Amino acid sequence: MERAAAEVEMEAAGDDVHTPHSAPSTASSARVSIWESVRACGLWGKDVDKAELRRRVVMPLYARRAVAAAVKEKSEAAGVAAAAAAKEEEVVEGEGEEGLAVVTPMVVFVNSKSGGRHGPELKLRLHELISKEQVFDLSDVKPSDFICYGLGCLERLAERGDNCAKDIRGKLRIMVAGGDGTVGWVLGCLQDLNKLKREPVPPTGIIPLGTGNDLARSFGWGGSFPFGWRSAVKRYLSKAGTSPIVHLDSWQAVITMPEGQIDELPHALKKVEPADHLEFNKENGSNLPEKASSYKGVFYNYLSIGMDAQVAYGFHHLRNEKPYLAQGPVANKMIYAGYSCTQGWFCTPCTASPQLRGLRNILRLYIKRANCSEWEQIQMPSRQVINM
Repeated sequence: MERAAAEVEMEAAGDDVHTPHSAPSTASSARVSIWESVRACGLWGKDVDKAELRRRVVMPLYARRAVAAAVKEKSEAAGVAAAAAAKEEEVVEGEGEEGLAVVTPMVVFVNSKSGGRHGPELKLRLHELISKEQVFDLSDVKPSDFICYGLGCLERLAERGDNCAKDIRGKLRIMVAGGDGTVGWVLGCLQDLNKLKREPVPPTGIIPLGTGNDLARSFGWGGSFPFGWRSAVKRYLSKAGTSPIVHLDSWQAVITMPEGQIDELPHALKKVEPADHLEFNKENGSNLPEKASSYKGVFYNYLSIGMDAQVAYGFHHLRNEKPYLAQGPVANKMIYAGYSCTQGWFCTPCTASPQLRGLRNILRLYIKRANCSEWEQIQMPSRQVINM
């Protein structure tokens, strides 16, 4: 990276994203996480009746087939056609479900690569508890596709006078089985609904399947995937349907850097044309070249720059190349510790060039506070990590 090569701007988003659980304080959230992990080793979730849970969260057959078809074919029309075919099938077999009351319909996104790679087993368990059509593997389906086509199909059915589809769209809740990055990816896609005036935005709950699970811990969902997870999954689904909804602040980050090619963008970032307010001139002390690349994304609890980001990047690629090494949160944290020594303070490439030592020499950070029109520059620390 060239000297003074990047500028980052962050703006508080005007729209909130919902999480269906009241947020405890930092101290109490740690106690809650430990207590729930202990309970989950035993009978936690045994008191949730499976039949009653299905009655509350499972969509009628025609609706879930419509959503699944729309997402698979990436076409709202395909979903509408699947709904019509399913209704005809129900009429022929005499098992119509269209008149069933919709309580809290639910869709679950599973990241099979998160944490200890419990995703495949968890996915099968969810198929038993709810239905196959309401569970999506993020390795195959992007959240943006579900929002565009799945929710779009329900909205189109509602426009045609389908009151059941209208109720499902209005009461839908989403569960995300994954770590902080997975949850942020889904929440960032859901925020597009606000921009498109396609409200309401479905509230989102979490099954902590990642390594750190800081966001899940902060909102009372627990800090780790429980040992007795088969019973605990029922409690997670029941909790998502009955817990209160609170708001979670989100930030929009815009990164501008010299024009170049990034092989693999994080899910949270998209390439955009440089905006006028990002084209800083020499009067603002910017050393960016005329040709620059801009990336925009939404983040919630973390935006890491420097050593911390380098370590996370290394772990991400190691997990993809050698998945057998990332077998659980403990092993993952040991890998993180190893990367922090080999790619962090002691062996960072920037030490080869004295002028590149320190983020203050290669980065400028600006923020725009809520209800404020002016950008404020944040002074860079001397150390090689920023975590916000």
